[in-house]
Amino acid sequence: MTIEIIIFIAAILFGIVIYWRESRGNKMYLFFNKLMNSEELQMKDTDTKGFVFQQNFVLRFVYIAVLFLVGILIVQFLIPINYATISLFASMIFGTLIGTYIAGVVFKSSEILEEQTEAFEHKLEEAIEKGKDFMEDFQSKENKELEAPKVNEKSARERLKDKGLL
Repeated sequence: MTIEIIIFIAAILFGIVIYWRESRGNKMYLFFNKLMNSEELQMKDTDTKGFVFQQNFVLRFVYIAVLFLVGILIVQFLIPINYATISLFASMIFGTLIGTYIAGVVFKSSEILEEQTEAFEHKLEEAIEKGKDFMEDFQSKENKELEAPKVNEKSARERLKDKGLL
């Protein structure tokens, strides 16, 4: 059970790496696209779609499953295939699939943060300016209160004497 957890976590990291690599460049996908499709159906060189990058769930699952099935065919010659190896490869497939979605969330949130950073900076500058204006108004009100002449008021002792209590 421990080895399955370790392989599952490694597969998640592998999925993140695959997604990141395809977000940077999709040369392998373009190669297979040109190899498989006629010239009218080929995607443009500027398209960023890859095997897992910008793909829907079904195609992403199929591409990852095919990748690991090719891997299991190669490994078949090294170790015998039994329930444990099938379980490990299933963990790898689903871990990689989960990793691609985690990477997608991270990349999407970083794009949103970059877009919102400018708006946040603008709002922060406005808040700082409003704070400065508030402090200037507060200081000017304080100075006006200090400059206002005080009415000659009687002290508490004198008021008590006037009432006859002292």
